[in-house]
Amino acid sequence: MINTLNKIEVVTDFKHLQIREITDTGVYHRRTLSPNAILAEDEHQEVKDKAELEWTDEVKASWATFQAEQAEQQAKKEAE
Repeated sequence: MINTLNKIEVVTDFKHLQIREITDTGVYHRRTLSPNAILAEDEHQEVKDKAELEWTDEVKASWATFQAEQAEQQAKKEAE
């Protein structure tokens, strides 16, 4: 099954990429990529280009900091 890229949207301060594709049966498939994602070799070139443009080192560092803070908060909750 080959999906055709239909839309790329950049959302959140962390520049998540929302991808909408159309399957060969005409059904929409949606997925979201985070700035720490490792893109597959067979990823759509347009998605790779958008990620390279949007996922600056600053954005990646900000996302990593946010994730670490969330994990810390979760650990504190679980320890209570």
